[in-house]
Amino acid sequence: MQRSSYKILSYKIKHGYNVEDFLNNYRYLLQKAINIIWENIEWIERKQRNYYLIRNGKRFKRKYYHVKRLIPIIPKSREFKRNLRNSLLKDWKYASHYVDSAIKVAYSIINSWKRNYLKGKRGKNKPIVKRKFVRVKETLYVYRNNKIRITVKPRELYLEFDLSNAWFRKRVNGCDLGELILKESELVITFRKGLSERKPLGRIGWDLNKCSMDGFSPKYGWIKVDLRRLYHMHRVHEVRRKRAQSAASKKTSLKSTVSKHGKRERNRANDFIHKLTTELARIFPNVEHGFEDLEKQGMYNKRKKRNRDIAKQNWKTIIRLMSYKSKVKLVNPKNTSSTCPMCGGRLLKLRKGQVVRCKKCTLTLDRQLCGAINIYLRMRGFPPSPSTFYRVVIKSMIPRWKMQKRGGIGVTPIGDKGGDKPPMNPRGELSLMDPKAYIGLPIPM
Repeated sequence: MQRSSYKILSYKIKHGYNVEDFLNNYRYLLQKAINIIWENIEWIERKQRNYYLIRNGKRFKRKYYHVKRLIPIIPKSREFKRNLRNSLLKDWKYASHYVDSAIKVAYSIINSWKRNYLKGKRGKNKPIVKRKFVRVKETLYVYRNNKIRITVKPRELYLEFDLSNAWFRKRVNGCDLGELILKESELVITFRKGLSERKPLGRIGWDLNKCSMDGFSPKYGWIKVDLRRLYHMHRVHEVRRKRAQSAASKKTSLKSTVSKHGKRERNRANDFIHKLTTELARIFPNVEHGFEDLEKQGMYNKRKKRNRDIAKQNWKTIIRLMSYKSKVKLVNPKNTSSTCPMCGGRLLKLRKGQVVRCKKCTLTLDRQLCGAINIYLRMRGFPPSPSTFYRVVIKSMIPRWKMQKRGGIGVTPIGDKGGDKPPMNPRGELSLMDPKAYIGLPIPM
């Protein structure tokens, strides 16, 4: 299979084995591996160029300065890994392959910490393992006759799991078994299936907003998904959690109800997003989806309401769940809703920010549609230009406007207000449509 990729599926099954000592020993082994790697990290001092903005009239000017920063160099030589493995094997009483698994997980944790440290999201603090789990390599189990047998101690202790009556058995036909994750009361099983990489038939640029998800593609036009129900879930649980916190402050026995509201909120939001992304992958098969590489940390300010609204968003979860159901590409989110897609000029907000107009070419269009178009253009690598805008946007959307006018949907290509935004199905099913378009062109077509 040329240029192959994998489709990953994971399912959980309950078990009644007493594996608390095994999990505690593995957590101690994993933390010991992290400690040894951390002690051998080499810190190199390098100069880094930063800047801050100062107002210069109506514009902002960058003021540059240099700072010294310590960059961690993680040891990864064969000799170091061999010595690390030998030191971890000394007091280990279970199968030796679990040591290799712990080293792999330890390096994964350290590398993740380094990425966040270089972005400024983590300090110079050693990672601490708190959760109890064991990562079971493929060399530590046998899968035969729909049964998994995990080796804990060779020729002494084994754990057996029967999958013959598992509810997900039909879904994993033709899939290979991957690594396992053993927990106190459940076993997480991963399956993988080889998929040949095909050239995408189309591309959609998605602009993620507070209560909607707007997409644009020359093939499908303007696609709008109403996310008000998802926002309503977070808002309802926020009010309930606030009441529970107020009651728990007076009666300590009610503190458990506060955590229940948070867990319930996460479960409902994840269920909604799973259904949403599954429906998108079904409606748009073999399509590459483009999203902004958003970071919430740089969006917070002194306004409490804005910060709470940002905290309720599930942008990263939508991208993460969409990434293993379809092909996903991330683009730079800078000025996607404030840059003119036709000339690259600066946009002014009209109608309380719902519509934007270019200062330079006077192009007028919906702000969310503008963001979706800019994301699509960045996916394709097209710079803003009149020829690209007319070829990619106008030529593809004029036939749709004419069809919608015949059907009486109330499309307003000259910038006037049209029909209401079609809501999402109240039963939770996804409804995708081409809504009204706010576009005013600077020259006659």
